[in-house]
Amino acid sequence: MKKHNFYAGPSILPQYTIDNTIEGIRNFANSGLSVLEISHRSKEFIACMNDTISLVKELLEVPAGYQVIFLGGGASLQFAMVPMNLMNKKSAYLNTGEWANKALKEAKTFGEVVEVASSKEKNYNYIPKNYVVPSDADYFHITTNNTIFGTQLKKDPDVSLPLVADMSSDIFSRPVDISKYAIIYAGAQKNLGPAGVTVIIVKEDVLGKVSRPIPTMLDYRTHIKSESMFNTPPVFAVFAAQQTLKWLKELGGVKAIQKINLEKAKMLYDEIDRNKLFVPTIKDQEDRSVMNICFVMADEYKELEAPFADFAKSKGMTGIAGHRSVGGFRASTYNALPVESVKALVDTMREFESMN
Repeated sequence: MKKHNFYAGPSILPQYTIDNTIEGIRNFANSGLSVLEISHRSKEFIACMNDTISLVKELLEVPAGYQVIFLGGGASLQFAMVPMNLMNKKSAYLNTGEWANKALKEAKTFGEVVEVASSKEKNYNYIPKNYVVPSDADYFHITTNNTIFGTQLKKDPDVSLPLVADMSSDIFSRPVDISKYAIIYAGAQKNLGPAGVTVIIVKEDVLGKVSRPIPTMLDYRTHIKSESMFNTPPVFAVFAAQQTLKWLKELGGVKAIQKINLEKAKMLYDEIDRNKLFVPTIKDQEDRSVMNICFVMADEYKELEAPFADFAKSKGMTGIAGHRSVGGFRASTYNALPVESVKALVDTMREFESMN
């Protein structure tokens, strides 16, 4: 039976990535060595790193004045690195979910943090609007997609101070105006590759302005200068990310995948809205995530939640259990998830409705 992988992360990867990564494990770049054992200083891996950086710049249309680096530590390390490198006295945060809240809390270690708005009081089921960002803040931080709760900021904000974004769960899924951002960071394990590497896009002229000493390893300038080779990078994860970026380029790039992603999301949201058994957790369509689609059983059918979970599993649906903070179900429709998997989930929901 075919498995349909809706896990929120680590998540589905393109078959292209899996096949080419397997080949790289056997024989990386015709070196006769596995990518698992080759030196990060070898000419073969240096070429891989440079190409991966070039692909990020090409696919996201990164303008001049920005650098792309790859680091370990996940997006969670960036919660500390961002304020360490950018905050002198004050920063501003939009609190739209668990990860945004964790980033905010980490920033408090380095200075004053202004929470410009929050949707926490309604379990993060909407994106706050009409908030005011303090003009004297050193930067403004947003989380563009909220994996747990299923909300998403779909437009690049216009602010007069450096803008920082955690794009871990929607990077490469849609076009982004990079020029509006000072720093973008993203863990790989949603739309890029296996867990273990984080991509960071940094505008160079925002760095070097804080008065505090920054440990060498936590200074973005260290990794820009060493071209992500200051210490041993996550070699395997970078190589796998390179394969995903090649796949995305062959597919037609970010605009092409956005069209497919919107088709998948519309198909599933339409069914959730139509089906008598289910209701979406995010009411405002403008705020609904294209990447993480959350829904629960309608109140009058709550007793069918466990039976539906079992029925979906019997049909090959994997990873659709909702996060404990929300309950119900969550279908993560990242770039690599084929349209056929969404159709299969919709068919499963319709069949279960007809049975009940």
